[in-house]
Amino acid sequence: MPVYERETVVEAPFEDVWDFHSRSSGLEALTPDWMHLRVESAVGPDGELDPEILETGSKIESTIAPFGVAPRQRWISYIAAREHGDGEAMFRDEMTRGPFPHWVHTHTFEAVDGGTRIHDHVEYELPVVRGLLGPLGNLGFEPMFRHRHKTTRELLE
Repeated sequence: MPVYERETVVEAPFEDVWDFHSRSSGLEALTPDWMHLRVESAVGPDGELDPEILETGSKIESTIAPFGVAPRQRWISYIAAREHGDGEAMFRDEMTRGPFPHWVHTHTFEAVDGGTRIHDHVEYELPVVRGLLGPLGNLGFEPMFRHRHKTTRELLE
């Protein structure tokens, strides 16, 4: 299974970085404009609409329209795991419906000298379109995750 990884250090307190990434508003802020993301709904594990924090079991329904030229694609994911300890945290979201046959994204955060290390680990399977691999892959992920990490630094440093 292909894997994409990206890591950066943000010069911001661990708790601020963790809190920012624990909310659907963080997802909206970090998604590049060219993805045309709309969070259609977020539901907590207890059925609460638009929960403040996306806990384990939360479900997020969104739509994307990359570059605004393709029809909107539905993306449904849920928070499969979430752990928060002293200076370390992680959450894992898994896609249950969307453009990829397989998508598991593990976000890890670690307090380090000078800030917080953010590490993204994505296990994925590319879609097959008309017998060919879709246009995304590490080349497609790179601009998106570069934007996410750059925007995190801009918003939190």
